[in-house]
Amino acid sequence: MAWVYLVLAGVLEVVWAVGLKYSEGFSKLWPSVITLVATVASFWLLALALKHLPLGTGYAIWVGIGAVGTAVLGMLIFKEPATVARLMCIGLIVAGIIGLKLTSGADAA
Repeated sequence: MAWVYLVLAGVLEVVWAVGLKYSEGFSKLWPSVITLVATVASFWLLALALKHLPLGTGYAIWVGIGAVGTAVLGMLIFKEPATVARLMCIGLIVAGIIGLKLTSGADAA
């Protein structure tokens, strides 16, 4: 269950990161509310996951999911450049996430 919490925490990290853009410096009410709720929920789920996962692995995977998801949505929603170099770097982050998962030694499912 710890891995499920961690993935959900990572997805919510993407939600709050994108929400920051839509909130326009917390000047728009509902995007700001969604951003704050997603932030709290993301940290809470990360905390639950870290009860059973190694700190370094859990935190790095959480950040990786957030970074990859935010970068991809930036390209899709905000038309940020999707250069070959940028996509390769995102691929390296994904490879790192997979590598950390495979070598974590945590038997939490």
